[in-house]
Amino acid sequence: MKVWILLLSLVHGLYLDPSNLTNLQENTALIAKGLLDYYDGKNYGGVIGMFTWPYYWWEAGGAWGSLIEYTALMENDTYVPLIKQALTYQTGDDDNYIPLNQSTTEGNDDQGFWGLAVMSAAERNFSNPDDPKKAWLTLAQAVFNTMAARWDTGECGGGLRWQIFQWNSGYDYKNSVSNGCLFNIGARLARYTRNDSYVEWCERVFDWMYGSGFLTEGEWWFVYDGAKVDNNCSNITKLQWTYNQGLMMSGSAYLYNYTEDTKWLERTEHFLEAAQVFFKEDVMYEAACQPSNSCNQDQRSFKAYFSRFLGQTAVMVPQTYDVIMNYLKTSAIAAAESCSGGSDGHTCGLNWTNGTGWDGVWGLGEQMSALEVMTQLRAGDVPAPYTAENGGSSLADPAAGFGTSHTDSSPLVLGTKDKAGAGIITAIIGSSLIGSVVWLVL
Repeated sequence: MKVWILLLSLVHGLYLDPSNLTNLQENTALIAKGLLDYYDGKNYGGVIGMFTWPYYWWEAGGAWGSLIEYTALMENDTYVPLIKQALTYQTGDDDNYIPLNQSTTEGNDDQGFWGLAVMSAAERNFSNPDDPKKAWLTLAQAVFNTMAARWDTGECGGGLRWQIFQWNSGYDYKNSVSNGCLFNIGARLARYTRNDSYVEWCERVFDWMYGSGFLTEGEWWFVYDGAKVDNNCSNITKLQWTYNQGLMMSGSAYLYNYTEDTKWLERTEHFLEAAQVFFKEDVMYEAACQPSNSCNQDQRSFKAYFSRFLGQTAVMVPQTYDVIMNYLKTSAIAAAESCSGGSDGHTCGLNWTNGTGWDGVWGLGEQMSALEVMTQLRAGDVPAPYTAENGGSSLADPAAGFGTSHTDSSPLVLGTKDKAGAGIITAIIGSSLIGSVVWLVL
């Protein structure tokens, strides 16, 4: 199987030799360049940190995270200034990734993906910003703090809602990705800072997700999408996405690496075992949408984050290394085969399992996914993610995120007339400092 795919890649796509560093660097450099073809911030009229339509703000955070991993694992600093500029430009007035241009539409998961990016920057000792208020670790703590302040016990006994603001569709939904981001960032902050209060938060999130049925135990440890708050979150949407499984697996791996508590080892291994549903003959695919050709723009990027979480897990829990590397190698060779499209000849496709090269599908998510699955082949060949005790240099601020505008973390209550006038409220928020108070409340 592997030899067959490797030979086909000579004809249909990039030639990828996972054991050859130079080959990996050359291939990933091509894919990274293609990824930035979708970047808008370097163009006249573009916004720094944002990618072209139809890619939303959250996916930009995901893409910068991909490029941080690429920089560290492929030992290529070409894009360091661009990445730093993007990550520092989009922080918002309170340096918590609630910028004014996103503050009325932003969800908890959106903020979380920028938090994951700057957490990686701290762990990879990525070039630090000059402004200490924008230190990577400080920004990750700011994201964690403001997300944790929205923990909602008023419905379903806890958990984060999908949306931050009541006027946005999805405010009545609690989902695994928002809670998984809080869990994952908390686990990594615990390991980096050795502050056990983050472990306590992770316990709270995990227990709530399990108690609500978002996580299943037993023969298979699946992570489901979420549920509406009606009927105490009892009607679970049982869609399974790669990135949700990865968030919980990687977070558990970080917690085991830090605490050495065997329950986190067992949970990591169970999540990994259940992740086999996302592989066909050891090649990664998005099981909930690829077979039906129904993946939307967001979902087409999920394999990127899943690949990153697999690489992290392999390093944090060495017992998983061989299984994960087999998945990554087989998937990376198949992904390289798909990268034969477009006018540049290395535009990557969505489907890595068809064995016939590029599938005619292209976009930011496809480039990110191919880049990450190849990049993570070197997860064990570079220093493990740093901590404050073994070389991590990013500055901390455990109270970061609230700024001078934060006054209260209680829920924002809107009446019927308020909801009808959400457009007016949005305009007010966009033009006055009052809006900054709303950013950080539920």
